[in-house]
Amino acid sequence: MVLPVWVFWLAIALFILGLVGVVMPALPGVGLIWIVILIYAVAERFATIDPLSFAVLTLLGIAGVTADVWLQQLGAKVAGASFRSTVWGLAGALLGGLIGLIFGGVGALPGMWVGTLLGVLLGEYLERGSLRAALKAMAGVAVGSAISTAVQLAIALAMIGIFVWQVLRG
Repeated sequence: MVLPVWVFWLAIALFILGLVGVVMPALPGVGLIWIVILIYAVAERFATIDPLSFAVLTLLGIAGVTADVWLQQLGAKVAGASFRSTVWGLAGALLGGLIGLIFGGVGALPGMWVGTLLGVLLGEYLERGSLRAALKAMAGVAVGSAISTAVQLAIALAMIGIFVWQVLRG
């Protein structure tokens, strides 16, 4: 089933919103792009977005949606954080996200980010007793977060590129 051209342009507009969401944590990013692709593919009964391409897009989407978590933790590890500190960071992310939900959901993602930073800082300070080591570990999380944004942006652009290529080739 071929969809009207306006549906394609609506998808592109939502993709732009998703790209903005990659750099602004209050908006959905890669997840929104994947949902738009899913709705489009189902609506056109996978006529242009074939199942193999959709599977690739889904794997990219999973990598993009989870990039914050694994790249922040990797950044902490590279900066010398202990395993216990990364666990504190995950706990901080959960707590920060829950506290952020109090603010209508808008604060959940920033709350997770701040919670991760503070969790690693506290965990590393408790583990080593050194504020310097704790700050270094926290900086590693911040660098990991910046790299995560770049990775998510690359993944989002790749997903959009695959979508456009599939739709235009018919």
